[in-house]
Amino acid sequence: MAGLKADTVLLFSGLDPTGGAGISADIETINQFGISALPIVTTLTAQNTQEVELVEVTSQKLIETQFKLLSEDIPFQTVKIGLLGSLDQIKTITRLLKAKSDLTIVHDPIISSGNEEKLLDDAAIDFMRSELIPMVTILTPNLDELSRLAPGLDERSAIASLNCPWVLVTTADSSDADIEHRLYHDSKLVERFCYNKLPDKYHGSGCTLSSAIGALVASGVAVNVACGRALDYTYQTLLNAKKLGKMQYHPNRNLPK
Repeated sequence: MAGLKADTVLLFSGLDPTGGAGISADIETINQFGISALPIVTTLTAQNTQEVELVEVTSQKLIETQFKLLSEDIPFQTVKIGLLGSLDQIKTITRLLKAKSDLTIVHDPIISSGNEEKLLDDAAIDFMRSELIPMVTILTPNLDELSRLAPGLDERSAIASLNCPWVLVTTADSSDADIEHRLYHDSKLVERFCYNKLPDKYHGSGCTLSSAIGALVASGVAVNVACGRALDYTYQTLLNAKKLGKMQYHPNRNLPK
């Protein structure tokens, strides 16, 4: 779907009151690339840079109505999916997206928080794997998320089992030195992206990366190029990160690309 160009990205993502991750991070990132965000909030959370204490899932009716009204009024070809709150919500969003054709879907499969609180149960993960991910164009799991989506398999076998054309595996969660992110197309490794490991913990780096990919693809950039540019942009936001709270750093997304 590379080469299609639009000025919007539809978002399904949670609200993080710290502003470091979730819908705030998505909007902030997408706007940096000159693209307009169409945000649908999937969850309301009570969290800070140290912990997630409470998650409330947005009603199915509200999500369906928001999607309907946006679809009737504003064209969009690219969708970015972040935190989803429940099995029923995943079923609803999957059904809504199936009803629209020619979408490019970028999915950051958030299963646990940055501080390792579990956010989705096994039934929701199973449905995500079997029904939602086969509709996705670009999946951006870290190694822990990949192992949860395809347990017991090595990396390449896990990716092949997910039936997704493009998978960008990020590895910052499993390395203490150099980082090598890996891009797969049709289950074949096509590119490696290497960076130095940074010393701190960051709140919203995955949201930043997936939203930057969505914005670039919406601008007509080819998927492999979009992934490389989005990784470079995200790394710069982390190099210039801000310490707002007591624990995780916030990526500084207001940077020239």
